[in-house]
Amino acid sequence: MLKNHFQSFKSDISGISLPEKFTFPFYYDPHSLAMLASAELKDYLASQSDFEHNFGLDTDQAGLVIGKMFGVLVCQDQNGELGYLWAFSGKLAEVNHLDYFVPTVFDMLDPKGFFKKEEEVINSLNRQVEILENQKDYLDSVVNLQGVRVEAAADIKRHKDHVKSQKKVRNRKRTENESVLTEVAFVQLLKELNEESQQEGILLKKMTAYWNYKIIDAQNELKVYEDSICKLKEERKQKSAALQQKLFAEYSFLNQYGKKKSLGEIFDDNPPAGAGECAAPKLLHFAFKEGLKPICIAEFWWGQSPKSEVRKHGQFYAACKSKCEPILLGHMLEGIDMDDNPFLENPAEGKDITVVFEDEFLAVINKPAEFLSVPGKEIQDSVYQRVKLMYPNATGPLIVHRLDMSTSGLMLIAKTEKVYVMLQHQFINRTVKKCYEALLDGVLVDKNGFIDLPLRVDLDDRPRQLVCYEYGKQAQTEWELIAVENGKTRVHFYPITGRTHQLRVHASHPLGLNTAIVGDDLYGTKSNRLYLHAKSITFKHPVSHEEMKLTVEANF
Repeated sequence: MLKNHFQSFKSDISGISLPEKFTFPFYYDPHSLAMLASAELKDYLASQSDFEHNFGLDTDQAGLVIGKMFGVLVCQDQNGELGYLWAFSGKLAEVNHLDYFVPTVFDMLDPKGFFKKEEEVINSLNRQVEILENQKDYLDSVVNLQGVRVEAAADIKRHKDHVKSQKKVRNRKRTENESVLTEVAFVQLLKELNEESQQEGILLKKMTAYWNYKIIDAQNELKVYEDSICKLKEERKQKSAALQQKLFAEYSFLNQYGKKKSLGEIFDDNPPAGAGECAAPKLLHFAFKEGLKPICIAEFWWGQSPKSEVRKHGQFYAACKSKCEPILLGHMLEGIDMDDNPFLENPAEGKDITVVFEDEFLAVINKPAEFLSVPGKEIQDSVYQRVKLMYPNATGPLIVHRLDMSTSGLMLIAKTEKVYVMLQHQFINRTVKKCYEALLDGVLVDKNGFIDLPLRVDLDDRPRQLVCYEYGKQAQTEWELIAVENGKTRVHFYPITGRTHQLRVHASHPLGLNTAIVGDDLYGTKSNRLYLHAKSITFKHPVSHEEMKLTVEANF
């Protein structure tokens, strides 16, 4: 079994040095060995005939298009020989096991396993529920109850309308006869009218009681069927919950010490959907199980991008955070000497913000790239902290709007809360105009355009954003081409809205410009920096009411 999974490099690797530390899987440049292993996997995927799966790369291929994340893990065996393992995320070609790829950590598709057996019991209950819910007698009793309720409501309404009309008749008789009849006759008339009113009230009560009885009778008839259905549904619910908890307990991962930890333990019995199915946990689990030493890891996307995400064919990506970080950093990589976590390093160290304009009410500063606008979870150093030191007497939130950490450019700073509120009002009303300059990693054909792609956060991989027409917030951007330079395109973006990562997603998404910004480590390819700069900002001074336009040219 191991021979089929632990593969030797086909290329000559004698001149490649081993990395000093294992890859930090959530932000990395692939090591040469991982890139070579990935290249050999890509060659296999491009030419293989072992399985059929529509990655969306062949327009003539039938079937649902599903791109897939693949991973490689370079390892050493007990003899010190180098090789690699391959894995895919989730299922591939509707199966968990394929030649050359490491198996899943827990095979939920195993027909002999407890999961499939229990799943069949639950499916049997589903079928029983479905049969009962489609049974003619049950459906007839549902229709009967609805009909009785409708008939009862109509009959009671008719009688109430009759009671109202008769009340008007009696009132008219009282008025017309009060001055005509003798006192004795009028008293007798009042008595008769009162008795008539009482009889109508009694009749309404009897009618209501009659229909209540009819409704209860119809409900009882229906309840016989509903009790059977509810009993089956409750049994199904209990079995599903028990199966889920058993899965969480049995679905466990090894680390280098041979220690196992289950999904339930890692996620406190509430793991996100698909946790453990990604390539990285599969690779490491298999390596530890077979006594292999992990050297470096890399993951890449193969196939057409999903409609919501930005995934480029053949491009390397970091492991997802919500599903993989607790598994890997919380357990599987315990004791592994890894590259430093860049998210714990202060990217602003040694950098300064510069003031472009200021008066007693506000300031406009130029933020360097890789510099937080506000304090993060781990790093406090930010524009906010720096400005707070610069203007110790300033009041209010100071930061009127934010830029992504990786974006350089102009930011507005309010020195008083009143000025902050007035500037915020301009942002809310979209009267503040901003121009961003970006260098795109490709050549655009069109000269300008308008992008309208709603965005929401990727709950499984924050802070990445998804295009989502159901839950996303409106995100609109105008753009124009400035120049084409050495196979790259310089553009100006004019955002109408201000969503997180709006320009980055609008640039890289297939329904946007389909050309990522140079250096975009989330939606494109990592470089020395993100080539995106907030070049100019136009707003009305909240005190002088003068229109102000500040500009700082991009330095790329």
